[in-house]
Amino acid sequence: MQHIETEILINASPEKVWTVLTDFERYPTWNPFIKSINGEKGLGKQLKVSIQPPDGTGMTFKPKVLAFDANKEFRWKGKLFFKGIFDGEHYFRLTDAGNGTTRFSHGEKFSGFLVALMGGTLDKTKVGFELMNEALKWECERV
Repeated sequence: MQHIETEILINASPEKVWTVLTDFERYPTWNPFIKSINGEKGLGKQLKVSIQPPDGTGMTFKPKVLAFDANKEFRWKGKLFFKGIFDGEHYFRLTDAGNGTTRFSHGEKFSGFLVALMGGTLDKTKVGFELMNEALKWECERV
């Protein structure tokens, strides 16, 4: 198992960050890592997600939503082909940091037998998370 976690402080309320984070239709206008998310929002629903790590190969997968708790957490679990090959539990957590700010945690727990072979890809993925975090911060703070 491997775990990537990133974090950023956003000068906006958790409600504002949640609104931007869950406005999937606008992802192509600001998100450099997750190019699109389609599907019904909610616990147990299936999404179609397209990602593009920097200097990496893009991929599209269909994860299942494990948590969709307004202003707090959005989490899904996806897999490559079949469960156990390369699985990822992706999460976004919002914590009220006081004074109208939000601590945004963004990460993924990877499991499966291919994880050991994906070191370079996981490094690019972490950079992608950080780029998305910065873009989310900018998008939330610009208005």
